Amino acid sequence: MMTPPFRKIALIGASALAGALLTVSLTASADKDIGSPLPLSELRTFAEVFGRIKQDYVEPVEDKKLINDAIRGMLTGLDPHSDYMNAEEFKELREGTQGEFGGLGIEIGAEDGLVKVIAPIEDTPAQQAGVKSGDLIIKIDDTPVRGLSLSDAVKKMRGKPGSKVTLTIARKNEGKPVVLTLTRAIIKTKSVKSRMLEPDYGYVRVAQFQEHSAENLAQALTQLYKDNKTPLKGVVLDLRDDPGGLLNGAVGVSAAFLPKNTLVVYTEGRTDDAKMRLTATPENYLARGGRDYLAGLPAEVKKVPLVVLVNGGSASASEIVAGALQDHKRAIIIGTQTFGKGSVQSVLPLGSEGGIKLTTARYFTPNGRSIQAKGITPDVEVAESTVNGAESSFRIREADLERHLENPEQKNGKDKTQPKPAEKTKPVPLPESKPDAKDGKVPADYQLSQALNILKVQQILMQKQVQP
Repeated sequence: MMTPPFRKIALIGASALAGALLTVSLTASADKDIGSPLPLSELRTFAEVFGRIKQDYVEPVEDKKLINDAIRGMLTGLDPHSDYMNAEEFKELREGTQGEFGGLGIEIGAEDGLVKVIAPIEDTPAQQAGVKSGDLIIKIDDTPVRGLSLSDAVKKMRGKPGSKVTLTIARKNEGKPVVLTLTRAIIKTKSVKSRMLEPDYGYVRVAQFQEHSAENLAQALTQLYKDNKTPLKGVVLDLRDDPGGLLNGAVGVSAAFLPKNTLVVYTEGRTDDAKMRLTATPENYLARGGRDYLAGLPAEVKKVPLVVLVNGGSASASEIVAGALQDHKRAIIIGTQTFGKGSVQSVLPLGSEGGIKLTTARYFTPNGRSIQAKGITPDVEVAESTVNGAESSFRIREADLERHLENPEQKNGKDKTQPKPAEKTKPVPLPESKPDAKDGKVPADYQLSQALNILKVQQILMQKQVQP
């Protein structure tokens, strides 16, 4: 079990972020013995190439730039999530986990030398301008993106609040590039939102897993019970388009609904400190100690009927929560297949000159399922925007990214079958629900309306079971 505080900066977000959250648990890392001799022949080749560039390149190049670029290339060549950060980028990473930063609000990944949008973050310039999941960013202002690292792309999209940046985007089913002009802003992300869907049924959305997300979730659930005045009959936990976040945040959100000491997630890696078993206990979600904010939750929260909404933008920390609640049969998962990011990145400080973000482990659900390049299969598959006939956004997943880690179960031929989606049977009449309806129109959020319907059906079945 990992002892607090966390030994490393544990990154479990979907990828790099442009003015968006980069998920992290901030602590120091001890130096380690390399443990094997340096490859002298390959280092001689590196030195030879370095010398040739210094001597023969068409223009002079600073030594620092060459070394930094070599380090960055060494890391980005491993997988889509490992990267090098200079001192400025390292500082921005730390600031991003506090829930306030400057930029556009886009979760991005690398794809064939371009930058691909995983998801725009709610209530940010990116979402307001119409950036969509699956968009390929091909140009930032006048700079072509091909050849830029994710860190360089992030740097170009960040800037002074109020300044503008133009993104040229290739979008599926669009005959020509889409050009969007966005105004940079201070991104103040509110990771938890809640409301009553209707009497007795509550709704909580976790948009990102930040430092205080689990605590804010506890406050939201407590308030819902106060507003309803009687125990809730059901709760919808919305993790759609949640790109991930702090590992301890995922444990805390899971612990709100699970019995104490229940296994939430475990990790496996090459080093001893990459092997962890995280349970629903305070030391695993209170990264900095302090008061146990889950202790004051209404007791009914542990047993209230629960539906979790997921989609292709649900990644990493949100997949940990969905997987834990699914394995322990604590919730019904509905929506579409999740992103499939099942690896943990550790940020290792490099003195005063930034740090490296290195993939150090894979994480597994309590039943031993690897989510890597696979994702969570919902118990009930409900497509997005089914009612109004609109197509679901074109989405990418971990398996679509270049150099992604393989799923170890598939690699070894020992794939543990995920819970199958509910079999298609004759439709059962469901109670009418219009949580997002306006003026009698069809609900805009079809998945949410179906989540509420499922909770109501559960209530009907529970009532029948207690009848004599």
